[in-house]
Amino acid sequence: MTEKKAILVVGAGDATGGAVAQRFAREGYVACMTRRHVDKLAPLVQAIQAEGGQAHAFGTDARKEEDMIALFDQIEREIAPIEVVVFNIGANVRFSITETTARVYTKVWEMACFAGFLTGREAARVMLPRGRGTIIFTGATASLRGREGFAAFAGAKHALRALAQSMARELWPKGIHVAHLIIDGAIDTEFIRTNFPQRYALKDQQGILSPESIAQAYLTIHQQPRDAWTHETELRPWMEPW
Repeated sequence: MTEKKAILVVGAGDATGGAVAQRFAREGYVACMTRRHVDKLAPLVQAIQAEGGQAHAFGTDARKEEDMIALFDQIEREIAPIEVVVFNIGANVRFSITETTARVYTKVWEMACFAGFLTGREAARVMLPRGRGTIIFTGATASLRGREGFAAFAGAKHALRALAQSMARELWPKGIHVAHLIIDGAIDTEFIRTNFPQRYALKDQQGILSPESIAQAYLTIHQQPRDAWTHETELRPWMEPW
C-alpha cells in the first residue's frame, strides 16, 4: 500500500494557493489548506473532492505560534506525514510612508514574514526526523526591490526571502528542499478582472500569470532531484518588463 503524504498550503486563497493544493491533490497528495476563515475553503475542498482527491480545511491564524504548532501536530497525527509545505500569505497593501502607521507595518510584517517563520519552523520540525520534504515560500516583485507606497510590504517580503535563504543553507544538507518563488506579474484573479480590465484582457495573449501554471512550477520544484535543486526562481509572463 502506498504511504499517504500530505501537502499543507498556508494561505490557500482563490488563486495561487488553491491551484497549488489542487495540482498536488491530482498527484495523490492529501491536500490540507488553511486560512483564517475556514468557511471560505469549502469551494476548494469540494473542487478537489469532485476530482477524486482528498482535502481537509482548517481555520488558523498563521501569526499565532500555538495555532501553528497545533495545526502541524494534528495533520501529522490524524491525516498523513507532511511532505510539502507552501507558505502563500500575501498582505500586499499600499500606503504612502507618512500614512503607514505602526499598526499597518506590524500587521503586514506579521502576515507576510512572521507567519512564514512559524510555518517554516514547524515544517522543519516535522520533516527533519524523516530527512526529506519540501518547503516553498511565495515571494513577489517586492522581494527584490521596494517602490513607492510599499514600504511595509517590501520590508516583509525582503525579510521572508532572507528567511528562505537561511533555512535553505541549514536544511538542504539534511535532505529538506527549501525554495523561494518570486511571482512577478499580475495573476488571473477576480481582483485583476475587476480592477484592471485592460490588464486582464491580456489573458488571451498569455500576458498574465495563470494560477495553474504557477502551481505546475511548484510541483516541478518539489520533484527535482537532490543533485539539481532550485532555491530561487522568478515566474513572470513573457511580456512583463523586468
